[in-house]
Amino acid sequence: MTRTEPKRTVLISGAGVAGLALACRLDRREFDITLVEKASAPRHGGYPIDVRGTALEVARRIGILPRLRDAHIDLRRLTFLDEHGDEIAALHPHALTGGANQDLEMRRGDLTTALHAAARDDVEFRFHDSINTLHQHHHGVDVTFRGGDSRTFDLVIGADGLHSRTRELVFGPERPFHRYLGHCFAGFTLPNTFGLARETVLWNSPGRAAALYAAGDDTVHALLDFTHPGPPSAAFRTPEAQHHLVTTAFADAGWEIPRLLAAMRDADDLFFDAVGQIRMPRWTSGRVALAGDAAHAPSFRTGQGTSLALVGAYVLADHLTGQDHTAAYAAYERTTRDFVTANQDQLGDGALFPTTAHALHQRNAKLRELRAAPAPAARPAHSALTLPPLRT
Repeated sequence: MTRTEPKRTVLISGAGVAGLALACRLDRREFDITLVEKASAPRHGGYPIDVRGTALEVARRIGILPRLRDAHIDLRRLTFLDEHGDEIAALHPHALTGGANQDLEMRRGDLTTALHAAARDDVEFRFHDSINTLHQHHHGVDVTFRGGDSRTFDLVIGADGLHSRTRELVFGPERPFHRYLGHCFAGFTLPNTFGLARETVLWNSPGRAAALYAAGDDTVHALLDFTHPGPPSAAFRTPEAQHHLVTTAFADAGWEIPRLLAAMRDADDLFFDAVGQIRMPRWTSGRVALAGDAAHAPSFRTGQGTSLALVGAYVLADHLTGQDHTAAYAAYERTTRDFVTANQDQLGDGALFPTTAHALHQRNAKLRELRAAPAPAARPAHSALTLPPLRT
């Protein structure tokens, strides 16, 4: 494709990590980019996330690595408690990940803010809007927006998360692609009245966990995770129903759990969902492609959702440069799928969320005996993809 040809128009749905990374990487000389996001403004805050392995190289190439280093939380302590609230072990986080490493940890909003700053030039942002309908044909994709207008784009990329509207419109309902992992969770923030700083406290009883994560300011991120026999039905979509489900699951729990349940009821940022993955046989159809969690959500249990979103979006954008979408989409799937699958399989051994009394007892015994970091793997899954040489 020569630079004298008309620019291709691309609609990206979702201003999260994958959507913004795509907007950063797509060549402005070759593409006119529109990004639609249902939120009314760029999102700030959010639970801390990790950027590791190949994703660090993506961040360097995009030009945001210095900002991410400045935002690095540098967690210094991880404390495990039993169901009575008594300490089992207090470790440096690297003791569970193979010693000192180059991973960066930051608030999700710090990452998206850095990506937005890098992407915003020459990108048309449509906040407080979303895709209503899609119709593909030989010459493009006709899109109607919930705001009322309609346009035609050469390409559409769905980067709109685990419950992707784009995926539903093009590939059908979510259920065939959703792999439920047997847990539900509720996340929210509350005032840091616990005296915590740059540390995580993890409480467990069989099939239940509560985490308090203090990033170093006056708030604490709380997570309540519990086993559930099946993914919650539509009846649990309201905050009231979600509160009831979580409260019931933790009804007899001690330690600080009653205090957390009360804080959850007052929280204005409650996020509730099933723990699950998206596994699809293909991520592209015609002129439409999926990226990030919309294509291959790995779940927070892998710690790789953000990194996969960065890497997948970068690879997709890189392949779209200089070739037609059919060849680019095929190369995107071919290059990325094994890397994605390997990382989706990194669900761990249940050390953070033991589901039975026996598994919890074994986990606690290992923690009490832990004195040195385990040897790192020769090449961990999060570093298993080597990016092609940087295009100029």
